[in-house]
Amino acid sequence: MYAVVRRYEGVTDPAEAGRRVADGFVPLLRQVSGFVAYYWVDAGDGVMVSTSVFEDQAGAEESVKRAAEFVRDNLATLLPGTPQVTAGRVVAAG
Repeated sequence: MYAVVRRYEGVTDPAEAGRRVADGFVPLLRQVSGFVAYYWVDAGDGVMVSTSVFEDQAGAEESVKRAAEFVRDNLATLLPGTPQVTAGRVVAAG
């Protein structure tokens, strides 16, 4: 499995961002080959973190592309900064 974690800072409206992600991005992500799970977390203080899990690296890489496009087209006013993106092979899970 592969995972991608994106950290967004300076989020202007976490509730609206969550609604848009749930309604628009999650359905798109579920279409990516190898999709396993997705989580969107409000960490407080204008920080939101997403975690995507895929069966393979190709799915994880596709999710990075789709996330960038979705943010650009649907969330740019709510997520003003560039996210910190960390990706890699899952080496332990519970």
